[in-house]
Amino acid sequence: MTRDDRIVLFLANAGYDPADAEPLVQDASFRRYLRLRGTRPAVLMDAPPPEDVRGFLRIAAHLRDVGLSVPSVIAADADNGLVLEEDLGDDLLSVLLDNATIPAERILGAAVDALVVMQRATPSADLPAWNAPTMAQTAMSTLFDWWWPARHGAPAPIAARRDIAAALEATLEPVASGPGCFVHRDFFAGNLLWLPHRSGAQRVGIIDFQGAAIGHPAYDLVSLIQDARRDIPPASRDHAVQHYLAARPELDPGSFLAAFTACAAQRHLRVACQWVRLAQRDERPQYLAHGPRTWRLLDDALRQPAATPLAAALNHWIPPDQRGNPPGLAA
Repeated sequence: MTRDDRIVLFLANAGYDPADAEPLVQDASFRRYLRLRGTRPAVLMDAPPPEDVRGFLRIAAHLRDVGLSVPSVIAADADNGLVLEEDLGDDLLSVLLDNATIPAERILGAAVDALVVMQRATPSADLPAWNAPTMAQTAMSTLFDWWWPARHGAPAPIAARRDIAAALEATLEPVASGPGCFVHRDFFAGNLLWLPHRSGAQRVGIIDFQGAAIGHPAYDLVSLIQDARRDIPPASRDHAVQHYLAARPELDPGSFLAAFTACAAQRHLRVACQWVRLAQRDERPQYLAHGPRTWRLLDDALRQPAATPLAAALNHWIPPDQRGNPPGLAA
């Protein structure tokens, strides 16, 4: 049976006509999404092996149980990577922010409310760790496996790897010593939907959470307000941070903000170099358009005292005038 035949059978068994399917815009993954028009609009996630949708199904149940808005599952064939889920609509927070349809403070405030509920709930014990060593390793991987050879045409010196690895370890110390919680890992506007007919934390729908882990609470806040794909006004970012800290008085602000800076530096370094991987390995050069913004966000983080070790190492090995998309690569 072909993949298409399997999808047709799966949809028919769930009461949907495959002829009604239309593709949805997808992000930087190999999963495919189809919208089904019918008496109950739905979205088909087509995630063939080696993708594994079991993690998605477990996390969806967890987030729904703690009172958050995630797509309900209509039908699933986990062995074949097929999930038919509730259609939460088209009102992505990314679209609302880009079009200034609703004030950014209101949108980000609602997302922060959902984030606080998500973080306060006890996470599943089977989630992987998104801890300081793992964060450092992923940043090192995109930097030295993709950006460096594209920029210099040769592997990085051993000393560069050693120095930047040590700098990442030192910069991420506030993360290593801080609290842990459920971390979405891609909690940004493109994975969040506006559901104004719902109340409280459920006003924001959450999708694309299958990569969740246990990590520092600052990481998802960085993802939300320092979005590599769009400019968010500094005043709106500051308002979101204050809203978050007011909702979580149990956190020490100084320690949290140090970890926030560390998470920002790690994330922006990793993602700036990840755009190169997407362009070269996955033939998706359009993501390079976000490179200049991501490098600017990294430079902003490096100016903070909490990022001093990483700033010193990068200033030595990757001076500011070299930070950007490698020459010859264009969106």
